[in-house]
Amino acid sequence: MRATIVGGILAGVAARAAYTALTRRPPGRNGLPGEEVWGRTNHRGEPVTLLEGPAFVAGSLAGVLLAPGVPGRMRAASVVAGAGAGALGAYDDLAGSSSSRGFKGHLGSLARGEVTSGAVKILGIGATGLAAAAVAGSPAPTRGGRLLDTALNGAIVAASANLMNLFDLRPGRAIKVGLLTGLPLAASGPARAAGVAAPLGAAVALLPEDLGERAMLGDAGSNPLGALLGLAATRLGRGPRLAVLTGLVGLNAASEFVSFTKVIARTPALNRLDMLGRRPAHTPDAVPEPAVQVADSA
Repeated sequence: MRATIVGGILAGVAARAAYTALTRRPPGRNGLPGEEVWGRTNHRGEPVTLLEGPAFVAGSLAGVLLAPGVPGRMRAASVVAGAGAGALGAYDDLAGSSSSRGFKGHLGSLARGEVTSGAVKILGIGATGLAAAAVAGSPAPTRGGRLLDTALNGAIVAASANLMNLFDLRPGRAIKVGLLTGLPLAASGPARAAGVAAPLGAAVALLPEDLGERAMLGDAGSNPLGALLGLAATRLGRGPRLAVLTGLVGLNAASEFVSFTKVIARTPALNRLDMLGRRPAHTPDAVPEPAVQVADSA
């Protein structure tokens, strides 16, 4: 419990410090000023920054590395999963386009010989998930040996990373989903608690910026949030892990045909939770600025 609390606090402090530093001097790219590189418009057409994502990664990894009691293999695996998914997400944030969406769109383009940033991210996160799973090992190997176990765990990390990205379409939504899944996972045992403390601590520290519609996680933040929670889920037993993977695959597949945003809006309980802490949709209080690029999920 002590390690969990300390890890969460350290991650939150580090995430806030990183966000302050990054927004004070946004990093530029290819001669473009940082405000233009990381600036996007949200669902209201209002300006937000994507620097919440890199700040989340910095805070999460700082919490994992500095918190007491986290096993060495899990520290290393968290760095692989968080940094890998964050880097690939940032690449898609900065180099991506909206011409292809979802697995079907990106892999369809790849089949036609067009390599989209989304396809690079999908394949890269798959490889990163497998690498993180191999580094972490498993407390309860599946029947069939280490290779099968690594494949199962890697699929959980990758599918969780992609699914979390699909929720980052409204203020605070991805972080709320992270809390709803991460807190029960933490309560299921100390091994899972140690894994979720840092990402949840960093996410909560940045939640006011997200709900206030000043910033959003983007792919650079939502992908690693999902990956780190998925990595924590690999500490479960074989049966629960298979159930988790089944749910993740089902939701990822459903996203190709169903809009999660529409489902949430039509479901009163989900809509109330989704709107908690947010500005009402009919009361914009900022003047829209010209968009550089509309932020959306891959």
